[in-house]
Amino acid sequence: MKNQQADILKFPISPLAKAGMLIKNLKHSGHAAEHDHSRPHRDDHYLLMIATEGDFVLNIDFENNHMTAPAMVLILPGQVHHVVSASQAMGWGISIDNTLIDREFQLIFEKGFRKQLSLDKQSEFYGHVITLMEQLEKLQTSPVNVYAVRASHSLLDALIGLIAGEIATIRNSGKTKTNRAAIIEQSFMQLLKTHYKEWKQPARYAEELHITVAHLYDTIKNITGDSVSTYIQHYCMLEAKRLLCFSKLTVREIGYQLGYEEPVYFGKLFKKVTGLTPLQFRQQYRD
Repeated sequence: MKNQQADILKFPISPLAKAGMLIKNLKHSGHAAEHDHSRPHRDDHYLLMIATEGDFVLNIDFENNHMTAPAMVLILPGQVHHVVSASQAMGWGISIDNTLIDREFQLIFEKGFRKQLSLDKQSEFYGHVITLMEQLEKLQTSPVNVYAVRASHSLLDALIGLIAGEIATIRNSGKTKTNRAAIIEQSFMQLLKTHYKEWKQPARYAEELHITVAHLYDTIKNITGDSVSTYIQHYCMLEAKRLLCFSKLTVREIGYQLGYEEPVYFGKLFKKVTGLTPLQFRQQYRD
């Protein structure tokens, strides 16, 4: 398969970043990039794309996201992605160090920003976003000093808060969910992202959250429609798909890397979740 590596390419934020962020104007991005964006890879930071003109196709974790401006999309740390196509691109791409995004906002993004967000050019929200992005871009070219950094961080926080508020409003529209249930769900998701390789049993998560397994099961089932075990399995199999498609690791090595000591069990679980054996999935993607 083309672009196949021993492991998935992963990039840190660019050394050109100032104050933990790097803004690229898509209209003026003809210069050489730090890495090939058309090649599947993942980043260790957030990447926010705001399109004001043009059409884009971004593949994020095996799904093509078709963006017709005005729109925005957020790529989370660890997601495998690449640009499939871009036509008449205008707008911005902004790489953001994880530490600059408040934990509350991170949880909102990880749960509610799964798809691109279409924008209305006549809306106040769009106007505020464009104003903040223009000011952030101007500050990036200013001489670096403590006050410019503080101003940049303040503007970024305003932008992130504005977007988080829009996402939360859309996500919660027509929904009723107790704060306690939301906290349990968010905490479980964060634990899963961190410990999915070694924690495979729901009881381990319930123990860490100081609740009963039954309480965790009911909460996750009511919110997501899936059992805790199913959610854990699907998260692990998503990472397995990434490794099968974008690395040279063997099926056995991938199973071990994900915490499955028995290759046969890993193969059966992968087929249960995806309908294909690991080798069939890898071959299908290559073709």
